[in-house]
Order: sequence, then C-alpha cells, then structure tokens
Amino acid sequence: MANIKSAIKRVKTNDKRRAQNVAYKSALRTAIKNFEKHVEAGETEGAQTAFAEATKKIDKASSKGLIHKNNAARTKSRLARQLNGLSA
Repeated sequence: MANIKSAIKRVKTNDKRRAQNVAYKSALRTAIKNFEKHVEAGETEGAQTAFAEATKKIDKASSKGLIHKNNAARTKSRLARQLNGLSA
C-alpha cells in the first residue's frame, strides 16, 4: 500500500475509474448483443433503434479512450452491414 498522500489518492481514483470503465464496457457489450438479437430475429424496427443505441455507446466509449477509434469504426461498420443486410 502506498504511504504518500498523493499516491493513496491516485490508488482510490484508479479504483473508481476502473469500476466506471468496467460498467461502461459491459453496457456497450450488452447494447451490441441486443442489436444482434434483433437482427437474428429479423425485427427491422427493433434493430434500427438498437443500432442507434449501440452506435451511441460505441462513439462514447471511443471518445473516452475505452476502445480504440479504429476498433469503434470497425464495430460500427460491421453492425451497419448487418442492418443493411436485414433491410435488403
């Protein structure tokens, strides 16, 4: 355990941020799974709303540095391709 006051604060801050990051990443994965569930069921309306939600979460995670921007772009592209395949 750290002895210096600033190091103790840094440990607390890191723990708090880690908990927030884990929660946000979990919500991101849940949104993507929800979208894929709608696509698999063939629900166009539900898939479109789920796509908007998933895209929003992906962009937010990318801007906060939770995932790399190329990873975000690749994931959004993959989801959009699934949505377009469903509509066609």
